[in-house]
Amino acid sequence: MSSYRIGQLARLSGFGVETIRYYERERLVHEPPRGASGYRQYPEDTLARLRFIRHAKELGFSLKEIKDLLELRVAPGASCAGVRKRAEAKITAVRVKQKKLRQIEQALVKLAAACRGRGPTSNCPILDALDERGRAS
Repeated sequence: MSSYRIGQLARLSGFGVETIRYYERERLVHEPPRGASGYRQYPEDTLARLRFIRHAKELGFSLKEIKDLLELRVAPGASCAGVRKRAEAKITAVRVKQKKLRQIEQALVKLAAACRGRGPTSNCPILDALDERGRAS
């Protein structure tokens, strides 16, 4: 079984050294034993765990959610139903975020269309609209 020093692990996982140390502090990755040289020697499963974390982050899971997923993997009696439930919750959150982003896009398109792109900023319809929204809040 291979083991890695932190620099090697960083290169292979795509995470920075400080990120890996942060994940150790947050208990997403287990702190490795030190070899005879005094360097930490990360086992092969740490690389697999970091790749899991990377893929989960790419799908939009937060570190808290990733920690929960990692715990489900080893929890006695846990089933795929719990994992599916979390994935479905993430799908719902993504859809809500998409809807909000579409609303933001529409508002920005309207603001950009209202501006001719000429004249002083004191007469800019975009800045004026942002001022109005700030006062309405």
